[in-house]
Amino acid sequence: MKGKVCLVTGANAGIGFEVAKGLALQGAQVVLLCRNPERARVARDKILAAVPGARVGIQIINLSSMQNVRDAAAEILSNTPRIDVLVNNAAVVNLERQESVDGYELMFATNHLGPFLLTNMLLDRIKESAPARIVFVGSDGHKLDRIDFDDLHSLKTYGVMKTYGKAKSGNNLMMLELVDRLEGSGVTVNCLHPGAVDTKLGDNHGFFARMFGRMVKTFLMSSAKGAKTPLYLATSPEVEGVTGKYFYRCKEHPQAPYVLDKGEAKKLWDISEKLTGFSRG
Repeated sequence: MKGKVCLVTGANAGIGFEVAKGLALQGAQVVLLCRNPERARVARDKILAAVPGARVGIQIINLSSMQNVRDAAAEILSNTPRIDVLVNNAAVVNLERQESVDGYELMFATNHLGPFLLTNMLLDRIKESAPARIVFVGSDGHKLDRIDFDDLHSLKTYGVMKTYGKAKSGNNLMMLELVDRLEGSGVTVNCLHPGAVDTKLGDNHGFFARMFGRMVKTFLMSSAKGAKTPLYLATSPEVEGVTGKYFYRCKEHPQAPYVLDKGEAKKLWDISEKLTGFSRG
């Protein structure tokens, strides 16, 4: 990975941090895309301590804000002459319905619309850097519910797991549409389920959520183990040229049938263009 530039969203903790550290260990230049500047600096210092001499940059980004994503992408394009790997890892889980600054349901905005806009704004640079790779850290949570085009923002019904499932279905559907759009470009796009990982996703949901998290923690794998599949898809020669696949434990893994529907993928793409204000024509 020497000489390659890799971008990782949500890189200050959990799977994202381990992916970023793993890429640095392999010699890549890594850019940590994080929402919190202080946590990003701490993560960078930890990587530099583990990998002396590593090239680690920081880009502050809030994936729930479409204007912030545009601004951050513009800074990345200004400062980063090539992008060999983009790992869309950042995600949120909210027990109660919240809205983004744009008025969108927060999980849908952060887990789908933000990565959609960021990927599209960086796509020309990624294609210029080909062979290159785009990796979505998805979830088998997508099997909990399909995209509801009549209630994208969960105004009619909100359930944490079903709403999370709808948002994560967007990762798989975006991959499906990107495969056709990237045909012949030398850019691959794959998605994965990292497994049941001990991350910080539930830490901001109050006392009972934290207590439940502590009870089940012993049954969860570490973030380092959860990072193995995204690192595999980002770096392994074994998947060079492989595109449009869904992985778990570094092997191809079944997806829900509704995220294999190209009509659904195209419909979501068109709606996402309208909601983010980005269109490739």
